[in-house]
Amino acid sequence: MPGNPTTKTLSMTQVLLCGAAIVTLSMGIRHGFGLWLQPVTQSQGWSRETFAFAIAIQNLVWGFSGIFAGMLADRFGAFRVILGGAVLYALGLLGMAHASTPFLFSVTAGVLIGMAQAGTTYAVIYGVIGRNVAADKRSWAMGIAAAAGSFGQFLMVPTEGFLISSFGWKEALMMLGLASLLMVPLATGLREPGFAGHAAGQRQQSIFQALSEAFRYPSFQLLMAGYFVCGFQVVFIGVHMPSYLRDKGLSPQVASYALALIGLFNVFGTYAAGALGQRLQKKNILAFIYLARAIAISLFLLVPLSPASVYVFSSVMGLLWLSTVPPTNATVAQIFGVAHLSMLSGFVFFSHQIGSFMGVWLGGYLYDRTGSYNLVWYIAIVLGVLAALVNLPIKEASINRKDALQGA
Repeated sequence: MPGNPTTKTLSMTQVLLCGAAIVTLSMGIRHGFGLWLQPVTQSQGWSRETFAFAIAIQNLVWGFSGIFAGMLADRFGAFRVILGGAVLYALGLLGMAHASTPFLFSVTAGVLIGMAQAGTTYAVIYGVIGRNVAADKRSWAMGIAAAAGSFGQFLMVPTEGFLISSFGWKEALMMLGLASLLMVPLATGLREPGFAGHAAGQRQQSIFQALSEAFRYPSFQLLMAGYFVCGFQVVFIGVHMPSYLRDKGLSPQVASYALALIGLFNVFGTYAAGALGQRLQKKNILAFIYLARAIAISLFLLVPLSPASVYVFSSVMGLLWLSTVPPTNATVAQIFGVAHLSMLSGFVFFSHQIGSFMGVWLGGYLYDRTGSYNLVWYIAIVLGVLAALVNLPIKEASINRKDALQGA
């Protein structure tokens, strides 16, 4: 593999088992944060915008920190990065439980957990996959890892709802903090041979050369634009839909089941997207996903709201939820190679997280100003159509480095 800094690779089975388990825990815990919105704000006397702002900060820090987590993982291997992320996750969750002011809540739920997610989710795990899985199976393997994150949502969201109702929201956070430390032993299975201080010297490009090449390449910019929309849509829905449904008179259990259904169906959606990425043009897969999301949201708002309509919407959105992740990251690997994959994936994901920040914050801000989520739903529809259009011109072929460095 070009740019592979190791002389020996881990087995694909080991990489997928350990990587999938880490993503299951990290993403599973994260997907349930919307369940805490009303318990926390009602207990602390805070507005929804206060909670939403902390989660928005989390997404922004996650994206920004992911760039540096990716650099470190490409340079020294994923093990140390995941280890640090797991410890930060535990500290952040414990801190959320004891934060007495909006500022402390933003530091713990926002900064600490955002940094933790950067070190324990896709950019780092996909770097390991890229370095240790053959190119003809890479998109499929990325689909497996993304499906694990979806299974984590299906498994963890009802569990988190049960913990909140049975023990209280503070105690539930402390239990999850302890559970997040299970990522520490799992990280040992991703300790790659050959990552010593000299590893980067075997690459054909420096970090700055790789960044210059990527940001001057139009297809990279288009991938970032589409991923912005992905972040806006999924984080707005994931955080605010439980409160939206309760505002409409539906029970909290409907929201928990809805988020669980998103996770369950996304297991199939992400796996299918990864597998199809080995056979079809990935840009067309992405365009279809974004357009289908826009249609699904439009129909959800048009039909009468009921538990049945919520479950149908959640199932359809589940198929489309994180199914953007395998084709997006596989496209980055296909164009630029794997030597700097974690870092470049981190930059693309940063765009995703800027969208996440806007989606979750605007949800809280516009709700507090208008008393409704309607405007944000409409924005999500328009952005979905635009994202479908910007993915169509992407060129997936491996980059001609001589032309790229000349600005082609």
